[in-house]
Amino acid sequence: MELEKKYTNKTSLTHRKEFAQFFTPQPIANLMSDWLLGNKSLKTVLEPAFGLGIFSRTLLSKQDKLKIKGFDIDETILNEARLYFKSQKNVSLNLEDYMYNDWKNKYDGIICNPPYLKFHDYDNKQILQEVENKLKFKFNGFTNLYTLFLLKSIFQLKKDGRAAYIIPSEFLNSDYGKLVKQYLLKTKTLRHLFVIDFKENVFDDAMTTASILLLANDKNNSEINISTIDSKSDLQLIDTYIKSYPKEKGEFTFKLNDLDPNIKWRKYYQLQNSINYKNLVPFSTYAKVVRGIATGANDYFTFKESKAKEFSIPKENLLPCICKAKDVKGNFFTESDYKNLAKNNELAYLFDGQNSKNKSVLDYIEKGVKEEVNEKYLTKSRKPWYSLENRPPAPIWVSVFNRNGVKFIRNEARISNLTTFHCVYPTNSNLFSKINNDLLFAYLLTDVAKEIFSDNRREYGNGLKKFEPNDLNKSKMLDLSTLTESQVDRILELYSKFKKSKNEKFINGIDEILRLEFTIAKSHTHLQFAPANAKPKIAKEYAFANATN
Repeated sequence: MELEKKYTNKTSLTHRKEFAQFFTPQPIANLMSDWLLGNKSLKTVLEPAFGLGIFSRTLLSKQDKLKIKGFDIDETILNEARLYFKSQKNVSLNLEDYMYNDWKNKYDGIICNPPYLKFHDYDNKQILQEVENKLKFKFNGFTNLYTLFLLKSIFQLKKDGRAAYIIPSEFLNSDYGKLVKQYLLKTKTLRHLFVIDFKENVFDDAMTTASILLLANDKNNSEINISTIDSKSDLQLIDTYIKSYPKEKGEFTFKLNDLDPNIKWRKYYQLQNSINYKNLVPFSTYAKVVRGIATGANDYFTFKESKAKEFSIPKENLLPCICKAKDVKGNFFTESDYKNLAKNNELAYLFDGQNSKNKSVLDYIEKGVKEEVNEKYLTKSRKPWYSLENRPPAPIWVSVFNRNGVKFIRNEARISNLTTFHCVYPTNSNLFSKINNDLLFAYLLTDVAKEIFSDNRREYGNGLKKFEPNDLNKSKMLDLSTLTESQVDRILELYSKFKKSKNEKFINGIDEILRLEFTIAKSHTHLQFAPANAKPKIAKEYAFANATN
């Protein structure tokens, strides 16, 4: 990795992030290269996101007669690679966008660590159209670029060809990933999926988890293996699988028809907490979750008291709003908390200039036009551009990101919120109805609620977890309607004591009531394990049966 270290030291992080340059660790490059070399007919290799060519360097150190083609759009990094490979006449490097080039060529081996760009960070409409036209397959408009690299590479595999990709595991459990998984099943090319779940990041500067996909265009296409890699020492499992392919199985082996592309694939490789409980209903039974207000230009729309005075914006044109997650400390956000926020000159308002004839407001709108705020991605689609999304204050907020379990906040100040929180609207007609909302919120504070919600989380690096609104809407929760009147009274009593004292023992008391009522007695009927051919690294229970039901 000396080449990568030298490049990193002399190239700014800004430049590397612009081109999504996160280098593959050498041990992983070795394993991925070995998968390609397992194809005895390997002669031609494609490296679609070449960078400094760690895969090509690794392959050539083991088999120097390979003919390699590489693509990259960053001239800076490609010039460095050309210096290294200048004596290699069998390596062809192209300063071109892989997604628009080379569609007609097929390869014996394709190996890649593609750029980690989300749909809004590249020209997704044009590239998506290119991919859909070539593959004759429709994909989601929010599809991230790294999965499009993968799909194109599958299309370019020769008969008996192999591909190895390392990409974020996010697509396994996201909405846009449904069609990606559907294409993987349709092409019957995925042989082994390794989900890397290290406690540390795989890539130093990338906040992401990773997965390694080993693919082949061969006749061994009736099964898909899935394994989890929990530590660097577990990487030897990949080596074992590669050396004995196709005989060696993964932790879990599935027939193609067993895998449903429409669900989160976490259910196929991770313990599901919800299987421990009875009487579950979708969270949407009791509440609806939507994202907070997206302004498209927070610097322009968010206000402090001092900024309001600077531009003489009257109070009627300022919407009280929580703008940053750090400004909410506990589980209850009160009117007093909000007043202190505004008093301390923190961001506490959103500019709302719609229908105003106030000269200062009109001047501020004109200022936005001069600064081209009206031409930003979100603002240019709104009429007028400075209008705010219609989001009535939600009685409950939920954190978007978390490390220690999803966090719910009671919005007693009844103010609006930006996208730092999602809005939770209980399904009863009166949004601030005391009993229904108190019971629901008391439940949301418990560990049992967090456990069940965690089944639907999305994971990033360093233990960071995220929930999109639909992740929560589709999550399960305990059916509170099955509680007896005495149980409800006791829960509300404990909740009231917690609200006054902030002592967690009262929430633990609520948790205990719920577990006693809803936990399934553990017996051979209710314990759900991985399938008989599973080979877990350590003894643990899996929700395999739940995942396939």
